[in-house]
Amino acid sequence: MSDLKTVLEGAAGEGIISSDQAIRLLPYLAERNIGINARAVRNDLSQPREDDPANPLEDSEAPRFIRGFHDVLITIGIVVLLVGLWGLTGYYGPLPAIIVLAEILVRRQRLALPAVVLTISLVYWIFWATMMHLGTEDTAGTSLTTHWIITALPFPPLLALYYWRYRVPLSLAMLLFSLFTLLLAGVFYLIGVATGVSNVVLDYPLLSLGIMCAGALGAFAVAMRFDLSDPNRRTRRSDVAFWLHLATAPALLYTAILLVFQLEAGNSDTFFLTGIEHGGYTQALTIVAVVVVMMLIGLIIDRRAFVTAGLVSLGVAIGAILRQNNAGLDKVSFIVLMIVGLIVLVIGIGWPHLRRTVVRLLPASVQGRLPALR
Repeated sequence: MSDLKTVLEGAAGEGIISSDQAIRLLPYLAERNIGINARAVRNDLSQPREDDPANPLEDSEAPRFIRGFHDVLITIGIVVLLVGLWGLTGYYGPLPAIIVLAEILVRRQRLALPAVVLTISLVYWIFWATMMHLGTEDTAGTSLTTHWIITALPFPPLLALYYWRYRVPLSLAMLLFSLFTLLLAGVFYLIGVATGVSNVVLDYPLLSLGIMCAGALGAFAVAMRFDLSDPNRRTRRSDVAFWLHLATAPALLYTAILLVFQLEAGNSDTFFLTGIEHGGYTQALTIVAVVVVMMLIGLIIDRRAFVTAGLVSLGVAIGAILRQNNAGLDKVSFIVLMIVGLIVLVIGIGWPHLRRTVVRLLPASVQGRLPALR
């Protein structure tokens, strides 16, 4: 407010506007957040990612990581410094460095790529500090789910504090995933207490996969909540959705595939099947079908993470089908690479056209809530 008042008084002093106009303009502009401290406004998820307007021809799916080679150079320095500190001091030195660097580069300079690297570094530090602590404790009689809970427990409060201070979208996404992880661990722990088994995942594979798939669907629903709240993808809500989708897509894909396989095998004590090549066409075609569904979801919501997440599985399934047709083993890998590469190119180049074709098949009410077609 003081800055805005100073500017208006300066304009009145130079005769651009009268003093009376300056007095009347002050509350008018203040009510519309014009001229007020930009840093305070930017802390909200509904505020734009950057001060500069977005290029309408630019892909709006991913966050803007780099504003110049300056960001890359600083990021290289961060990585080298933290690796050196880790080697010299163990996990004691990196945390103060992460905090100091975050204060300078994230809170003050608002550099996107360093913010991402520092957030990932913090998560890495929390994980290893927890592992080192568990290594010094006597956990011989501790169950797998209890280990799971103890490992995940430090993440929510530390990530919440980090997000409160620095407002990095990735930290909010990781905070939400850590809460989902704790929730799943709590569910498995309660099932273990109720049934008296130490490893619910191995003893009840079908139930476990169903719970994991439900958790992945819950994470997807949260990601869509952020996505649909910003269909034009101009704010930080879209950045949070990007990170959520990036982790949710593979989780949803592989839990769905394993759940289908386990339903075919029955609720046996074997959690993982012996391999796709032993299941023949059935398992291979199942994978292809699930991947196609995921790609359609990606096209509808305009998120390429749902396409890229299934490429490895798609390649494995295509390889199994080729082996069933007695294709030469020395050629299978190259044929698979060629087919997958061709699929990626077709989808990548034709993404806007494919998306228009798919989305226009949906009801108008659904189309209105989705990101705009390009």
